[in-house]
Amino acid sequence: MFKTTTAVWVATAVMAVVVVINAHCPSNCSCDDDTLVVYCKEVNLDVIPITLNPSIQRLVLMHNRIKIVDASFQFYGALQYVDISHNHLVNIPNKGFEAQEKLIELHLNHNKISSINNKTFIGLVSLTILNLRGNYLEDLPDRLFAALTKLEELDLGENRISRIDPAAFQGLNKLRVLYLDDNQLRAVPTPAFKFLGNLAEMRIGLNAFTTLDNDCFSGLGRLSVLDLTGAALINISSNAFKGLTVLRRLVLTDNRLTAIPTRQLSELNRLEELSIGQNDFTAIEPNAFKGLANLRSVDISGAAQLSIIKTGLFTDNLNLETINFSSNKQLSTVENGAFIGLPNLRNLIMRNNAFTSFSESMITWQELQQIDLTENPIICECSVLWLKELLIRRNTSQVLCAGPAPLKGKSLNYLGSDDLSCAKFYTKQQAIVGAVFGCTVAFIAVAMLLAYRFRKRLHHSLKKTFWSKETAVNRKDLEYQKTFSDEEYIVRNSTIHHNTQHRPPFASGVSTTGDRRHHRHLHHGLQSHQHLQANQHIYQTPHQLHGGHTLQPYHHHNHHQQQQNLYHQQLQQQQQFYHQQNTLPHRNDKPIPVTEL
Repeated sequence: MFKTTTAVWVATAVMAVVVVINAHCPSNCSCDDDTLVVYCKEVNLDVIPITLNPSIQRLVLMHNRIKIVDASFQFYGALQYVDISHNHLVNIPNKGFEAQEKLIELHLNHNKISSINNKTFIGLVSLTILNLRGNYLEDLPDRLFAALTKLEELDLGENRISRIDPAAFQGLNKLRVLYLDDNQLRAVPTPAFKFLGNLAEMRIGLNAFTTLDNDCFSGLGRLSVLDLTGAALINISSNAFKGLTVLRRLVLTDNRLTAIPTRQLSELNRLEELSIGQNDFTAIEPNAFKGLANLRSVDISGAAQLSIIKTGLFTDNLNLETINFSSNKQLSTVENGAFIGLPNLRNLIMRNNAFTSFSESMITWQELQQIDLTENPIICECSVLWLKELLIRRNTSQVLCAGPAPLKGKSLNYLGSDDLSCAKFYTKQQAIVGAVFGCTVAFIAVAMLLAYRFRKRLHHSLKKTFWSKETAVNRKDLEYQKTFSDEEYIVRNSTIHHNTQHRPPFASGVSTTGDRRHHRHLHHGLQSHQHLQANQHIYQTPHQLHGGHTLQPYHHHNHHQQQQNLYHQQLQQQQQFYHQQNTLPHRNDKPIPVTEL
């Protein structure tokens, strides 16, 4: 037994000496014995070379036609870096890398590997990076990576994985980066995350699930980056991001969300970077990013239906430094003040949208360090003269004019005020101001003319409305009229008429022509009143005539009623006429002294 073992070791040593003596670099390869690097890219190798220096540390065999990992690797125990990507590997034998105890990085990506098991990677005790992207893996069985106790980065993207065993990641206590994107997962593999307590970054987009359930990332308390690009998400549950207390970067690009998931994002109070472009929302509403006080960068690019950005969307995001709204083909409106109130904003990228102009009040342009407004259909007219001056001062990228036709394709930076038709613009403004001023003057003139034309009515209305003295007099006259009944009013008028008839025509220094005219009107009114009073006596009291004997009325009852109505109308007219004569005397007339009444 001892002799046999000794013989094997001797034979192995002899073979190693022979290999060293006969070591040579394959055709079209690069072999450096000083740096111990062998580089064989696209040299049509079918197998792994066996004649290389056994002390090599880096072996690059990418883009060849190698189909199997054979025993050749047993001669290269010093390897630290191996890249066999973009070959035709179909299967890896168990313990195929058992001799590579010093291997740190192994790249097997873009081959045709369809299955691996928990014995495939035995011996790789120092491995920290394993790349299996772009293969045909469908299932991750129990304890698949248990031998890789120092693994920090695992790339399983672009496979056909539809099932992950709950214990598939057992033993990966030091794993920091995991790629599961572009597979066929129908749900987030939440049960498998319980072994990934130190995971810091995960990409899990481009799968077959459309909903993020509550607590779907449970167990990933130290996750800092979560990429859900192309996950076809339609719905995100209210507590989907619960537990991600240290998440710094979230990518929700290329999904089917119809609105910013404000309520769901508010759980991520330490989020700093958010990418949420290529979704189906048409507007960015106010307070869309409420609760994200530490947000520093927002990227909303490629949203095909986005057309307007509303004021107030960044109310809670005072630490924002970069805003990127690019390649939104319908985005043409940013409400004034939408980006105001952001003291730390330094970078604004608004390229390849549908803006024909930009408002000077949209943002505090002078405080920006980076401005990119290229590939927008800017109409070069006088309203963008300020923008031209800003771009020149900042020496930023050039903006090309989309119109008008004579300026199409020209750089805004090289156009003057005459090219932008500023003279015509200001003339138009002056015409508008002149028209408004003219209309105002015309209105005032018409108002003054109407006031002069109807000055008497206006004076009477103002007098009646605002002159308290006149109002008091009118109210006193009304009270005076209510004091007497019709009979007392007639007797008083008769007394006045009687006194007037017996008064000398010229009282001592008082009687004037206006006085006589006043007495003449008064006498005529009293005579008419006495005549009506006599008629009233005839028609209302026929039973008092002829010594109190009742006589039959010589008119019909209806005729009697009409006569009464006519009497009352005439009586009211006479009273009104007399009242006007007393309250509104002529300018030269003087009131009757109280003593004469």
